[in-house]
Amino acid sequence: MSKRRLSALLAAIVVGTAAPVLLPAAGASAASCSSYPNWVAGRSYAAGNIVRYTDGKAYIAEHDNPGYDPVISTWYWEPYACDSGSTNPSGFVVSEAQFNQMFPNRNSFYSYNGLKNALSSYPGFANTGSDTVKKQEAAAFLANVNHETGGLVYVVEQNTANYPHYCDWSQPYGCPAGQSAYYGRGPIQLSWNFNYKAAGDALGIDLLGNPNLVQTDASVAWKTGLWYWNTQSGPGTMTPHNAMVNSAGFGQTIRSINGSLECDGRNPAQVQSRVDAYQRFVQILGTSAGANLYC
Repeated sequence: MSKRRLSALLAAIVVGTAAPVLLPAAGASAASCSSYPNWVAGRSYAAGNIVRYTDGKAYIAEHDNPGYDPVISTWYWEPYACDSGSTNPSGFVVSEAQFNQMFPNRNSFYSYNGLKNALSSYPGFANTGSDTVKKQEAAAFLANVNHETGGLVYVVEQNTANYPHYCDWSQPYGCPAGQSAYYGRGPIQLSWNFNYKAAGDALGIDLLGNPNLVQTDASVAWKTGLWYWNTQSGPGTMTPHNAMVNSAGFGQTIRSINGSLECDGRNPAQVQSRVDAYQRFVQILGTSAGANLYC
């Protein structure tokens, strides 16, 4: 798909220039507050880091900061529930029944359990702020995913003619899996060798050498979607996660995913498709859509 080529190129610019985000390793557990490192005043923290404060409670960094106090600098830190034996302690805000209602015709590959298993990689996702914000973020992610995959139907990019184009040989690591191996896969259709490399490095998985994992392992596929959502700005100015938790609105998530081809009047029908899905999904979750739906 031509939009993938442009979006991936723009994402690559972000991958190459953004400061590294230190996130909990894949499989990290939130079983106990004591399992997190103690907060240290003056130590730099990146968005996604979780610390244990002097009160014994855990906090997750919503923005990079040079060691601000979690109970004072509340714009930079959010309380993070723990000691419940679950990676997403409060429970994912989307139930399996609601998930199935959102995607009645989904491919069985996109399993609910695969999505829940992937949440451990980005514990701030749909677990930050008020209950309304959590539900709005979950709905926003799933609405964009719905648009990208035809309702969670397509696991791989359908235009096979594009497959050979997603290898950038100028990268020092090349394309070890082959010239045509880095086509779009997964819920946000990860493509290009440099994006497989960046996502794999962030998740601790060799996706550059084994890109097929994104189309054979549901948890890995969902993790790549969450990687983009939580760490990449694409053609936008913020990550989709930050757009939702900082009240920038659903429209900014569209801009970060495919704004160069859809926003600012370029393709209003595609934008409307995403907005329609988002409005359906927040209704299913019993919350409001919020402001700034369009880009």
